Amino acid sequence: MDDLQTVVVEPEMEHTSTVVWLHGLGASGNDFEPVVPMLECPNTRFVFPHAPIMGVTINMGMEMPAWYDIKTLDWEAPNREDETSIRSSAKLIVKLLEQEHERGIGYEKIVLAGFSQGGALALHVGSRFENKLAGMMILSAYEVLADSYDDEASAENRETPILFAHGVYDDMVPVMMGRAALESMVEAGNPCEWNGYRMGHEVIMDELVRIKEWLNDLLND
Repeated sequence: MDDLQTVVVEPEMEHTSTVVWLHGLGASGNDFEPVVPMLECPNTRFVFPHAPIMGVTINMGMEMPAWYDIKTLDWEAPNREDETSIRSSAKLIVKLLEQEHERGIGYEKIVLAGFSQGGALALHVGSRFENKLAGMMILSAYEVLADSYDDEASAENRETPILFAHGVYDDMVPVMMGRAALESMVEAGNPCEWNGYRMGHEVIMDELVRIKEWLNDLLND
């Protein structure tokens, strides 16, 4: 299995924590690199992986950066997301987490984050990861392979804090899908925070301010 290529922003001071942040469909690891200075986390290493290139059915099979294939735009359709590519990408993200741990960073000081499709994969991986993480940050995203959660969920991450943020005008990932993911994690026992914003499928300044506060509270304890 090839390692993912990454964009890395090294900490300004001693490296004591890491955020692994996954981009959305068709984007790249460069997408969120510019927001790092706004987050004021001088001890945190930010790792932004580039997704594998694959054909995406809903985009007429066009090859692009994607964490998994999406077969239909119908949110009600069974097997809407391709399980094989989800699980393949999940293994790559687990490998990234392990690499950060090998750098001397405890898993309890690693946050797994993602936007849209990247957020869906972050929630999938984080909720099943066998070592307790600092937190998960799920932005404009939803839950994939929900039917497998009960059998696969990690006891170590059933109490891991999760920050959800979503645009109430999102026309790509309906806000009800984000709320459903939140409710699933609350039912599982995770302490969750929901932030709804008057925005579409995007990230805005008010959201970044809350992300900054949340990360600093979480990683500076």
